[in-house]
Amino acid sequence: MTETKPFYLSKATVFDAYLKVKANKGGQGIDNESMKDFEEKLKDNLYKIWNRLSSGSYSPPPVLLADIVKKDGGTRTLGIPTVSDRIAQMVIKMLFEPLIEPIFHSDSYGYRPFRSAHHAVTMVRQRCWTYSWVLDLDIKGFFDTIDHELLMKAVRKHTTCKYTIMYIERWITASGVKKDGTVVDRTLGTPQGGVISPLLANLFLHYAFDNWLKVQLPHIKFARYADDIVVHCSSEYEAKNLLEKIRQRLKECKLELHPVKTKICYCKDSNRKKEYDIISFDFLSYTFRPRLSVNRSGKRFTSFSPAISSDAANGVREKMRKMKLKSLITISLDDLATYVNPKIRGWIQYYGKYGKDSFNKVLWYFKKLLVKWGVKRYKRFKGSKKKCWAWFKNLVKRDPSLFPYLAER
Repeated sequence: MTETKPFYLSKATVFDAYLKVKANKGGQGIDNESMKDFEEKLKDNLYKIWNRLSSGSYSPPPVLLADIVKKDGGTRTLGIPTVSDRIAQMVIKMLFEPLIEPIFHSDSYGYRPFRSAHHAVTMVRQRCWTYSWVLDLDIKGFFDTIDHELLMKAVRKHTTCKYTIMYIERWITASGVKKDGTVVDRTLGTPQGGVISPLLANLFLHYAFDNWLKVQLPHIKFARYADDIVVHCSSEYEAKNLLEKIRQRLKECKLELHPVKTKICYCKDSNRKKEYDIISFDFLSYTFRPRLSVNRSGKRFTSFSPAISSDAANGVREKMRKMKLKSLITISLDDLATYVNPKIRGWIQYYGKYGKDSFNKVLWYFKKLLVKWGVKRYKRFKGSKKKCWAWFKNLVKRDPSLFPYLAER
């Protein structure tokens, strides 16, 4: 006999949501249940999610709150849902996303299918060659200050499914619990770390910013990745006037531009010789600034272009140190490569896209760590880093697949 529920939801959808959540990985929530623990009773756990969602009885547990230190010394609070709740959120996201994805602006790149941070960086790079001025916008505490009434108004605009509306409202108002047990009620915002939060954030900023700019000032070009926004302008006058209009618009949507981090930047290069205090900005861990370049004819010129930011470079070096290679002297060379290569490859794929020379300096730091490992691992080098490095270079010539980045750069 087929079970009938008030809200039609296929069990296959729940299973697909589980597969997506598993692929995305993620930490343990307030119940300390890992994905491995969840899978011990996979069929029963997935049935519970399906049963509660389709009956309207699903109520999300509190999210675990974790403070992450930001580069400016402040903190950003992440809300970590349980494994079950991440799957439940993924179910609703899979149902709701197809309804709103078609309305999103072509210059919105964050957390969308077939779009990436590289797409956004590439577009900003191209437009900085055309437009001399940039508005680097920073929305103060965006994820924590999203107005629930305005957000739910946007949600209701695109779905009449009462269960989708009900569950989204429950998720954005779910309380959080700190590690010391303190309960934090939520009246604003949507938790960073939630599966559905990026989609809701995109929806909110679509109406607060993207669509407003398209209607009011259709000639203005921009790129947005979640709440990281760059707007291109033709003159300083236009940039200043536009900044005030955007500030007022966001205020109407109960958002505030950060008074210090928001700035106007001049895209200085060989053809732009105006003197201006700010000639660089950061976007998606790349710093855009004047850089010495060489054209196809060998002629040097100054280009306004991106490369890994100093904060990102320091962050990568810190992660390299945390690998603690010197403590792994008992493992084989093959095992070492298996351990480090996925991480190094990921950094190369992201930060090596532009400004390779800048990223090579970061990669050189890892090479030094690798040599220290080799000196400590093999007695034949007798503490000689020079001999060890020469051995690594010969090793890569014989087997480029072992540490391919040593051969490429």
